[in-house]
Amino acid sequence: MRFIDVITKKRNGKVLSSEEIDFFIKSYTQGEIPDYQVSALLMAIYFNGMNHEEATHLALAMRDSGDVMDLSQIKGVKVDKHSTGGVGDKVTLVLAPIVASLGAKVAKMSGRGLGHTGGTIDKLESIKGFHVELSPDAFIEQVKDIGISVIGQSGDIAPADKKLYALRDVTATVDIIPLIASSIMSKKLASGADAICLDVKVGHGAFMKNTKDATELAQLMVDIGRLAGKKVTAILTNMNQPLGHKIGNALEVYEAMETLKGRGPSDLLDVVTTIASQLLKDANIAKDDEEAKQLITDSIQSGKAYQKFEAFVKAQGGDISVLEHFEDFLSSNKVEVISNKDGYIIDMDALSIGNAAMLLGAGRETKADVIDMSVGIDLHKKIGDHIAKGDVIATLYVNQKGIEEAKSLVLKAITTGKDKVEQNLIRGIVR
Repeated sequence: MRFIDVITKKRNGKVLSSEEIDFFIKSYTQGEIPDYQVSALLMAIYFNGMNHEEATHLALAMRDSGDVMDLSQIKGVKVDKHSTGGVGDKVTLVLAPIVASLGAKVAKMSGRGLGHTGGTIDKLESIKGFHVELSPDAFIEQVKDIGISVIGQSGDIAPADKKLYALRDVTATVDIIPLIASSIMSKKLASGADAICLDVKVGHGAFMKNTKDATELAQLMVDIGRLAGKKVTAILTNMNQPLGHKIGNALEVYEAMETLKGRGPSDLLDVVTTIASQLLKDANIAKDDEEAKQLITDSIQSGKAYQKFEAFVKAQGGDISVLEHFEDFLSSNKVEVISNKDGYIIDMDALSIGNAAMLLGAGRETKADVIDMSVGIDLHKKIGDHIAKGDVIATLYVNQKGIEEAKSLVLKAITTGKDKVEQNLIRGIVR
């Protein structure tokens, strides 16, 4: 088989066979095809697309390019979730302990963040002593023992995707739905879970800006999972404003702990409840949404969810004694952002607020950047709230970096109007 024939076939708008896709991924991973030829194929895919079968074959080929976790030693249904990324997204930190406390087996690999804040792994590292790297055996034993483990993604998981994404990044072929879907699903399928829930963010602070594109991406990822023999659900959630109130690594852990204690923001709890309900049904723990929601409420109110969080932190080396005073890990330097507008907040540029947090040091502009875990933003006002000139709309936790620029971005991110508007938090569910 010649790779130039594969390029020509896709350039002419034809469907690639599973054999051709396997040849492409295997040869590229092994360094047998040059970047310039793969770039040509990526551009042909960008303009001519891929059908669901092609995207599924691509996801499976990238999955099989490295290690695939075998979780068969763990009894019960193994569950996982994935977010396409958003501002203030600390869902995993709340959801995983809840569903584990109810008997689901949470075996999750997460990544680090590149952008406005850290990823789940970065956030967990703001807990003193927490280890994000475990051997596969230790990972499996912890899930068997306490029902939950969240670790960093191994370098041997879907190496083809990692290599291909780096090339997409420099050839303007990132934003094409079949490649996005196969990239995400290759890693999720390699992680070994039986049931997966995808949190597909929609809006200003998300990669997918509108519901139409988000639905198309969600449907394709669900189809890939189904064709690969997994139970997959996608939830479309609003990201026109940050989720919850706190943006930044230690800040988000703190808000997650407050939520597990029953004191969290309603929007965060609603998203967690919607996703957790799907996983509890797929794990055969709840028969329907009503039962799942009641189980989730009981887990929080009884303290089981927070106790599971503590057990999880302790199992991975975290110092649980610091959790009761976790606010001590936030920067003591605070700057208030004062409103210069009157009216109801009718829109909010979530991405600008995320970028403001990054300017303070909460995120990475490059992979080499070091995150400041203690900085971030506590957003006091959100869409639908009324503000007046002189009101404090946010508090910045700072360490003498990017303060004025961050204040300016937060102020510019907020649009006011005369009439109150409501946000639809859950945009849709794809099963």
